[in-house]
Amino acid sequence: MDITPIHRRVIGLDVHQSKISACALIEQPDGNIVVEHQEFGGFKRDRRALAEWVSGFTPEVVVMESTGIYWKSPYAALERVGILAWVVNARHARNVPGRKTDVSDAQWLATLARAGLVRASFIPPADIRHLRLIARQRQKLGGMLASEKNRLHKVLADAGIRLNVLVSDLHGKSARAMIRALLDGQPIHAILAHAGRLRASRTDLFEALQPEELSARHRFVLNEILAHIDYLEATMTRFEQELLHGLAPWEAQLCLLETVPGIDRMGAAMLLVEIGADMDSFGSAERLASWVGICPGNNESAGKRKSGRTRKGNAWVRRLLCEFAQAAARTRCALKDKFSALSIRKGHKRAIVALAHKMLRIVYAMLNHASPYQDRTVDYEALMVQRNAPRWLKMLQKHGYLATA
Repeated sequence: MDITPIHRRVIGLDVHQSKISACALIEQPDGNIVVEHQEFGGFKRDRRALAEWVSGFTPEVVVMESTGIYWKSPYAALERVGILAWVVNARHARNVPGRKTDVSDAQWLATLARAGLVRASFIPPADIRHLRLIARQRQKLGGMLASEKNRLHKVLADAGIRLNVLVSDLHGKSARAMIRALLDGQPIHAILAHAGRLRASRTDLFEALQPEELSARHRFVLNEILAHIDYLEATMTRFEQELLHGLAPWEAQLCLLETVPGIDRMGAAMLLVEIGADMDSFGSAERLASWVGICPGNNESAGKRKSGRTRKGNAWVRRLLCEFAQAAARTRCALKDKFSALSIRKGHKRAIVALAHKMLRIVYAMLNHASPYQDRTVDYEALMVQRNAPRWLKMLQKHGYLATA
């Protein structure tokens, strides 16, 4: 059975680091198909020539695979001439092995797109894509910062300093000040003066801050780690300021996302640059969850349900959602009740993923309808009355509707 064509003018692009293979399938008025191949380099002049060549066909669809980061520059070149290409999942457009070449890959992509057998992935607008660079680098810096903090803990333990036993956060203000004073060689009473309101007794702190072997090498390494931690924290602050400044046009969406338990300002900003503010791009919460890779997979054969583990998707969004779920599970809301019910049957990790899936569907509904999160366990009317009743009573007494006491 022949594949019924849906689009008449289609171009497929097989993108590599230094080469782009293009194939145009153009249906003539008499029904004949004209196939034209062309190859371009990977430099700016080549991408400009590619955009001119593609626009000369006035295609209905231009399709390319999401091969690493190499698709981004050709996509931007086409976008500048008014062509929004389809970026498709490589596993959905895999060519038949045996006669596989770059030229045949481009023609295969065009053939699939012509028959409507591939679907474009979500590509946000250029301004959101550029903000993604800031958000993702900020996440990388966060990982580096966590690694350095862990290393500081290990070096302190190697020197026999057991401050982490007495403080909940080794990198809190008081603990950090005591560590710096210790490395500066200050006397013990000056070090303990930085303890502030710590619950631990001064006797225990004195014992914990007695190093067994705090050599000059330990001091050197600890000072360098602290300097790197300060640098990373300052860098992350600059990244956060630039990200929030760039998201000023989407202030309303940021405020909506902040109403969800477990999502703070920065978490809302980092989620927004990944999924965008226009939910029409996905069409449904199910498609959004499938794109992220947070929903259960389908694997059924011969009437038997096999492993339904989650598929690969947007790892950046999945990581954010799991962090949100961890935070929401510790709040007093309906999401915590959901997590408690799931963790009994599925365990902690599966329950976190399931709660992250639920939170993503909530986020979709909020952005789609421009409405804030409303928790079913909270009586919002009672809260409004509690907040405004004193003012209402004053106004009623002022205008004579209530007798003054």
